[in-house]
Amino acid sequence: MAPPPRATTVLAWGSGEDGQLGMGGSEEKDWAHCVEALEPYNVTAVVAGSRNSLAICDDGRLFTWGWNQRGTLGHPPETKTESSPGPVDALAGVRIVQAAIGGWHCLAVDDKGRAYAWGGNEYGQCGEEPERKEDGTRALRRDIPTPRRCAPKLKVRQVAAGGTHSVVLTQEGHVWTWGQPWPPGDIKQISTPVRVQGLQKVRVIAVGAFHNLALTDDGILWAWGNNEYGQLGTGDTQPRSQPIRVEGLSDLLLVDIAAGGWHSTALTNEGEVYAWGRGEHGRLGFGDDKSSHMVPLKVELLAGEDIVQVSCGGTHSVALTRDGRMFSVSKIYLQLVTVCFASIFWSTGGVIMAVWATAGR
Repeated sequence: MAPPPRATTVLAWGSGEDGQLGMGGSEEKDWAHCVEALEPYNVTAVVAGSRNSLAICDDGRLFTWGWNQRGTLGHPPETKTESSPGPVDALAGVRIVQAAIGGWHCLAVDDKGRAYAWGGNEYGQCGEEPERKEDGTRALRRDIPTPRRCAPKLKVRQVAAGGTHSVVLTQEGHVWTWGQPWPPGDIKQISTPVRVQGLQKVRVIAVGAFHNLALTDDGILWAWGNNEYGQLGTGDTQPRSQPIRVEGLSDLLLVDIAAGGWHSTALTNEGEVYAWGRGEHGRLGFGDDKSSHMVPLKVELLAGEDIVQVSCGGTHSVALTRDGRMFSVSKIYLQLVTVCFASIFWSTGGVIMAVWATAGR
């Protein structure tokens, strides 16, 4: 007897002023609510940005909703916001398998390893040279509202988007980046992908506002970029233009990583969570509101919970347990979110989204 068809429900909560919760309005939601417009579809992944969101279906269709003033939804820019999910028609002919939301731009990759970008491009973060003033001194704002190919020479496995830069992981395990990888004004931006030297056999990448993490097949974590709050885990606040090994985790076997705006987290094979970087708003889960930590520390409040996935927002962190419970860390408190049997989630900005999976319905 064939197994019953798999069904999913997308849940969302948090800030909704730009329609990013996908519920047809702009109200903030303190508790998880169903995104009813996605009920007819089998959603396999969700991404929550600060002002817009997206969902990927099992057939490769991509849905987006929320803020659209910079073309971040991949829809025609006639509407400033869209409070209900809508398909990205420009990608209808491809099968999207993974996507990311940055500051004002989005990235996606299809099942053939082709990457796409759309949204704000004033720093070249979409992979196109930005227009400049006639004297060539300052980049002019130029939005790309329709998804276009980026990094066409690379066969991509994963995409990640920062505040004003983009990072991709290729199927060969190499990392490439373009855009403005530092706070604007600190360094000249590039619109052509440049390989990050010193990284081999990378398994997964994570990108914060202006810092980057890469986990290799041998379990070593590397970090580079802005380090204002110790988010690189190096024990200091000096920025790094090239990857540096995060020594504080060298004795652990890491299986997952996540980068928030100015903080980082890592998950071990034993279900333990480590966090470091900016501690304001309690985002690290250590029970304080202001302290930043420049080296990775174990989140004792999650000890014994058997965590299987971590995600970071601008001022909060989220952890998912093996039995589907979800913990949210923000404003000092560790809260159990009553979303049972969540199979995947993503959290950035002020929105949290989760996919609840059941067999048959």
